[in-house]
Amino acid sequence: MSLPEPLRRRLGSLSRTVFTDSRRHDPQRPAERADNEILSSLPLQMSLYFNVYYFPFWWLCTVVMLHLKYLALSDFSKFIVVTIMILASLVEVIRLYLGYMGNLQEKVPELAGFWLLTLLLQLPMILFLLFNEGLKNEPLERAVHAIFALFLTFQVFAAFVTLKRMVNKLAIHFRLEELPMPDFYSLGKEERAFSMAGRTPS
Repeated sequence: MSLPEPLRRRLGSLSRTVFTDSRRHDPQRPAERADNEILSSLPLQMSLYFNVYYFPFWWLCTVVMLHLKYLALSDFSKFIVVTIMILASLVEVIRLYLGYMGNLQEKVPELAGFWLLTLLLQLPMILFLLFNEGLKNEPLERAVHAIFALFLTFQVFAAFVTLKRMVNKLAIHFRLEELPMPDFYSLGKEERAFSMAGRTPS
């Protein structure tokens, strides 16, 4: 299962626009080193691994605490919390899948989608649950929300750094492919004459 091709192209284009380092010009870098360089982030992968196990714990704690204080909340707060719980659960499944695919397989569109979902959806929702006083958070809720917010904040920065490295590697790779290869017709007249005669210049 992978992202739809139009979405992949848009995310790839966004990544090249946002993460390419325009100050970095290194067309003479050896192609072998660029091709063999591993760009997956171990800290990001470890964070995703622990996040997979932490999310069910966070979800269970949040649901139990919501059940205990449900009657004490206003109707608006009830609607907000339930909506955020549903959205956060759906986003988290997609987000973690894209994070694994993008980081382990070094796929820029998937990792860009993971970064956008984390920064624009998941992190704001968790921060809302953490800091909104109208939700009457208990100490357990504050603790689990704070740990989840730390996971997300770290993943935003780690994915940003990894994306910059991946996009810059792709830019270098394409620049190396676009460099003109020396051919017979680019040799000087003297070298051409010696080549045709089967001799080398002294």
